[in-house]
Amino acid sequence: MKDEIKREIITTADGSKTIHLPDLNEQYHSKHGAVNEAKHVFIKSGLHYIISKNHFEVLDILEIGFGTGLNSFITFLEAEKSNLSIRYTGVEAYPVSYKEASLMNYPKTLSVEDKQDVFGKLHELEWEKPVDISSNYTLTKRKQFFSEINDEKCYDLIYFDAFGARVQPDLWTVEIFRKMYEALRLNGVLVTYSAKGSVRRAMQEVGFEVERLPGPPGKREMLRASKV
Repeated sequence: MKDEIKREIITTADGSKTIHLPDLNEQYHSKHGAVNEAKHVFIKSGLHYIISKNHFEVLDILEIGFGTGLNSFITFLEAEKSNLSIRYTGVEAYPVSYKEASLMNYPKTLSVEDKQDVFGKLHELEWEKPVDISSNYTLTKRKQFFSEINDEKCYDLIYFDAFGARVQPDLWTVEIFRKMYEALRLNGVLVTYSAKGSVRRAMQEVGFEVERLPGPPGKREMLRASKV
């Protein structure tokens, strides 16, 4: 994936926007609904699921593919609403600028225009160091290739939101999912929009217990993997 690849803003089926890469025929979020996908895959099937199973003083989340910041922003809103304490780490090799991300106008789409400054802060804060976005939400952004991740037993939940296997098959391998398995604590969970058989088998090979779940709009299924 190169920085010079052409990017354009498109409107998805739920009215929210995302970045489209015409040369690759790939989007940062589902063309069937960027916000709906984020809420279904990462919030409902990931965040809500794991907090229903466990009590956390602080919940540690790793996002694979920080991208536009949409998943982090919605997670921040959930933390505010539910009074959750969250430490969020977003890994991204090719950062999206705030200027570009602001064109998608997620605060307005989510009816939280008073949080525009927060969305801006997610993009403009310094990389490689934890920054308190609020009293219960800390964000660390790491500019890093996913193959370079070597965290061990650091996270309770992983949002795996890499570009699809058709475009970047090297991000959906046994080697990458072994890194994800090692990064999770016991009883940790990984969620992703993908439901490919090869992805499920790679997860199972490294020790994950994998469930197929109903997918977001436009997808029949998605995967949730647990380290048990």
